Amino acid sequence: MLELAILGFLYGTPLHGYELRKRITALTGHVRPVAESTLYPAIKRLEKAGLLARETQPGSVAAPRHVLTLTDDGRRELLRRLAEPEQGEITDENRWFTLLAFLRHLEDGAAQTAVLRRRLTFLEQPASFFYDGERPLSAEELGDPFRKGILTVARATSEAELAWLHATIDSLAPGDRH
Repeated sequence: MLELAILGFLYGTPLHGYELRKRITALTGHVRPVAESTLYPAIKRLEKAGLLARETQPGSVAAPRHVLTLTDDGRRELLRRLAEPEQGEITDENRWFTLLAFLRHLEDGAAQTAVLRRRLTFLEQPASFFYDGERPLSAEELGDPFRKGILTVARATSEAELAWLHATIDSLAPGDRH
């Protein structure tokens, strides 16, 4: 998720580490704060893989700044990750939101639609947080008002996302419902 966010934010514009960290924190910080001890090793890994380039620029008042840009390989890697996300990026809500934040960089509507269809298929599977053996329990079956709350909020969120997915898929591929 962190590497995808780094590649995604650098796709449009070169950034220095501090600005990159601010943007990633704004996207994911409420769920997964980004510490320097996590961000900078990820940047180094991407640099070592040839996906990022670093340029030192003089600072206006402080020390020199390191500005990061995507290499051509970095652009190709971002587009590959967007077009072929891992299953966890489809099923995990936080990873999904990170992927979704950059899906616009895939300019091919068919490729975007394919990713959205994978999420749609996942959301249409019967699921619950609570089970009676193998059978998922509905909110109505729970006596615990707090667990009922979890399922009620999750259902409303899923219904809103399903409606958005259907509308977006229809706008990207009109008349092509599968």
